[in-house]
Amino acid sequence: MSTNIITRVILAALATTALAIALPAANHAGESDKPAADDYTKMSPEALAEHLMLNTSSFKLDQPVQEGGTAGKRLEQDEIQKLCTPLRGNPVDSATTEKVVALARDSIRYPEGGIQLGDWKIGRELAWSGFGYRVGHKTDDHSLAENGPGGNCYNCHQLATDRTGGNIGPPLTGYGKMRGTSEPILKYTYDVIYNAHAYFACTHMPRLGANAILTSEQISHIMAYLLDPESPVNK
Repeated sequence: MSTNIITRVILAALATTALAIALPAANHAGESDKPAADDYTKMSPEALAEHLMLNTSSFKLDQPVQEGGTAGKRLEQDEIQKLCTPLRGNPVDSATTEKVVALARDSIRYPEGGIQLGDWKIGRELAWSGFGYRVGHKTDDHSLAENGPGGNCYNCHQLATDRTGGNIGPPLTGYGKMRGTSEPILKYTYDVIYNAHAYFACTHMPRLGANAILTSEQISHIMAYLLDPESPVNK
C-alpha cells in the first residue's frame, strides 16, 4: 500500500472519530441550538487532522522532548521539508533536487580524525533498536540505553538474514561484501546515514546525523555492521 493511500486512510479515520466527538450535545438541555465552535463537517480530512493536532487538547504539544524544546517544535518544518512536502510523492524536479542536495550536504559534519569503522556488534544492536525520542505516556529515558538511542534500520531495510527487516528501503544484505571499504565507500555510507538527502533528494529516510538522532560514533558502529567482513550482514 502506498504512503499516500495509508495517509488518506489515517486521515479518514481521524475525520470519522472527530465527527463522532464533535457533534453538538443535543441531548443536553439548552444546548441544542448553540452553534459549534468549529464545523468539523466542512473540513477536509487534511484540515481536520491539522485542527485536531494543533487546536485541541488531543496532543500535548507543550510536552518537553529529549532534544530540548517541546513536542510542538517537532512539527515545524525545516527548509528541506518545506521543499519536499509540496511534492507529495511525485517525481522530484531538477531545481528542487539541486536545492535539497545542497542543503543536505551542507549539514553533514565529519568526525575528528576522519571516518572510521566502529564495532559491528554495537552497530548490530543500534540497527535493530527503535528506542529513543518517543514521548507521551511513557517517555524514553535515553540514560537507560547502554548505546544510546537506536537507528531502527531494520524497520525499513533487510540487513543480516538472522533478523527480519522491512522493505520500505532497499535490502542491504551483503552491503560490504559487494562494495568493500574504500575511502569513497566510507564517505558515501557515512553521508547517507547522516543525511540521505545528500544523494536521494526528498527521500523518506530519516536524517539520523543531521537531526542529532545518532552521534558520529554511533554512525561508525552502524557502518561497521554494514561493511565489516566479519559482520553477519556480509556472511
